[in-house]
Amino acid sequence: MIELVIEQRRRDLGSFEVGRVLPFARRRMVGPYIFFDRMGPKDLAPGLPREADVRPHPHIGLSTITYLFDGEIMHRDSLGSEQSIRPGEVNWMTAGRGITHSERFERLRREGGPLDGIQAWVALPDEKEEADPGFWHYPSAALPVFDGDGVVGRLIAGRLSGMQSPVSIDSPQFYVHWQLRAGSRASLPAEYPERAVYVVKGDVEIDGQRIGAGSMAVLAPGNAATIVASSDAVVMALGGEPVGPRYIDWNFVSSSKERIDQARDDWKSGRMKLPDLDHDEFIPLPPRIGELQEPEPLS
Repeated sequence: MIELVIEQRRRDLGSFEVGRVLPFARRRMVGPYIFFDRMGPKDLAPGLPREADVRPHPHIGLSTITYLFDGEIMHRDSLGSEQSIRPGEVNWMTAGRGITHSERFERLRREGGPLDGIQAWVALPDEKEEADPGFWHYPSAALPVFDGDGVVGRLIAGRLSGMQSPVSIDSPQFYVHWQLRAGSRASLPAEYPERAVYVVKGDVEIDGQRIGAGSMAVLAPGNAATIVASSDAVVMALGGEPVGPRYIDWNFVSSSKERIDQARDDWKSGRMKLPDLDHDEFIPLPPRIGELQEPEPLS
């Protein structure tokens, strides 16, 4: 049932830590999901330094999904969007041929408080890689709700078990936030060839194997999976249909190495428009570490 367990790799950003899960050396993607980072959890004091903010930076070839358990982040982008995100809401940004945005912790800087959430990227299918960029915000009340025996949750994106999220997507996929009471069970159907379960909090068992907080279990295709909560637990389940191998370099995702090179040059040369409401600073292009490698075929 479980093909691989990925332990998050923690990295200290100064004010808080992030835990990188995807991409991983032995598993670059799960369905179209190519990036999965855990922000926090961290209780922040008022006066958070501005260096903690994510200054304006570019993307191509992907959609970003920001989903919080605690805290608040302010999003601004080159389309003119300005939108805060709070727990249970969805900020979905499609980069397509190119977008820039910033993420700032303005309320946490003023008031302090907890920060905890997930930043995920979805690689766009070939025919959508150069689509027009877009940004959409969805309040928590707009998301379908799971409510069973000891299990509650939200369908963040896609379709699962006959339910469909209103979030605009570009390829078959699903993304779920579940909360499980100790001893309860959630069933993840086998309707997609690639699926994974990330444990945010607590412990669960899948096919008799314990999966602890900070770990992602990548599931084998073909059979429904039962997630049993050993303690009160929070999990994210995600996956979908593969979109094909992708290059990933800094904030750029593409099926073409040449397109990655073009994006790097566009950002370095100042040809990508900065956010309308946040254009006084930006993240410089980092050096490429080694040569851009051929993407591994999806298993």
